[in-house]
Amino acid sequence: MTFEAYLESKKIDTVAFRQHEPERFVEWQMLFQQLHPESFTAQKKFLINDTRRKYLLQQTPAQP
Repeated sequence: MTFEAYLESKKIDTVAFRQHEPERFVEWQMLFQQLHPESFTAQKKFLINDTRRKYLLQQTPAQP
């Protein structure tokens, strides 16, 4: 799983997050590469929730 796919699974807009907080994005990306996704989630749980509130991924309607 890539870091971008992980962010999408957590409903975080990757582009907005990278654009507005590039230092945190790079820090998290490097840490994510070193940890299992579940360990990363456990370490950053509250920060992930705050980040999701700031950069909520806008879902496009599914095409039938």
